[in-house]
This record gives sequence, structure tokens and C-alpha cells, in this order.
Amino acid sequence: MVEQHLIRAAQSGDRDALIALLREIETHVYRTAYYILNNEQDAMDAAQEALIRIYTKIGSYEEKAQFKTWVQRIVTNICIDKFRRAKASVSIEEHNMVFPTENNVEEEVMSSYAAQDIREAIQRLPEHHRTVVVLRYLQDFSYTEIADSLGLPLNTVKSYLFRARRQLQTLLKEYQKGGVR
Repeated sequence: MVEQHLIRAAQSGDRDALIALLREIETHVYRTAYYILNNEQDAMDAAQEALIRIYTKIGSYEEKAQFKTWVQRIVTNICIDKFRRAKASVSIEEHNMVFPTENNVEEEVMSSYAAQDIREAIQRLPEHHRTVVVLRYLQDFSYTEIADSLGLPLNTVKSYLFRARRQLQTLLKEYQKGGVR
């Protein structure tokens, strides 16, 4: 969580505060870009573009919204623009999905298959569903924060998440039945 005094100092022109602020959020910005774009180089480009935009627009940030929501909106919009330009598939290729094991090789292998299948299922979701899933379940945003970040009504976010979960259930029905790859 970014401290308000750091944000205010950065807004007032304190270069050191601005640099400290950017360093504090850069990992979060990159991670979000990577989850959405599923490509390390594209994520690095998007994160850099987002940090530059935050650097140049910090003066326009108003405390009406949470800072992380404001930052998330910038990152998400840049990623969506990149996605639309590239028209490539977007997923969350390498999220650290950890399944509890007790050093049981068979369980570890099955967990890695399950994690891969979950990543592939999320990748198959439509862009708007994938984005809300990433923000909700991987970035731990509340419904309200997602709505603010994406500029969507709260009920639309809830609807997208409901539909995304239903699609994921369909895509992952083998695991619900106890099946394996």
C-alpha cells in the first residue's frame, strides 16, 4: 500500500518522492501487465509505458479513487490497447498457482497439470472476462476496485465475473468430475 504522503510529495514536484513512488509500484504494474498480456517483453513494454504515464500524469491524480485503482486503470488500459493492436491471445501464463502437496511426486505432477489447465482455461476466456478474473483472483481487487479501474458499473463487473466463473467451470469440468488429463 502506497503511503499518501509519498503521493502528495510526488504531486508537489518532489522528484525523489516520485522516484520512490514509481519503484514501490513497478512490480505490481509489471505483474498486472504480464497477467493480461502473457508475454514478458510485451509486459515490460506496457509496464514501462504505464510508469511513464504515471510519472507524467501524477499531478492529475485526485484522491477520489484509491491510488492503486488509478494505477490499475492506467496499466489495464495500456494492456488492452496493446492487445487490440496486436490481436494476440491474452492469458496469465505463469501465475504462481500453488497447490498444497506433501512432497508427493504424483500430487506435484497432477498439481502442475491442474495449474496448466487453469491457465489455459483463463486464456480461453473473452478479453473482458479474463481481465476481471485477473484483477479479482490474481490481484485481489474488490468488485468496487475493479469497477473503478475499468470504468465499468459494479453490476457489469459482477456479471462478467459470474459469466467467467461459469465458463471456467465448463472448461474445467474434467477436474470437477475427478478426471485427469
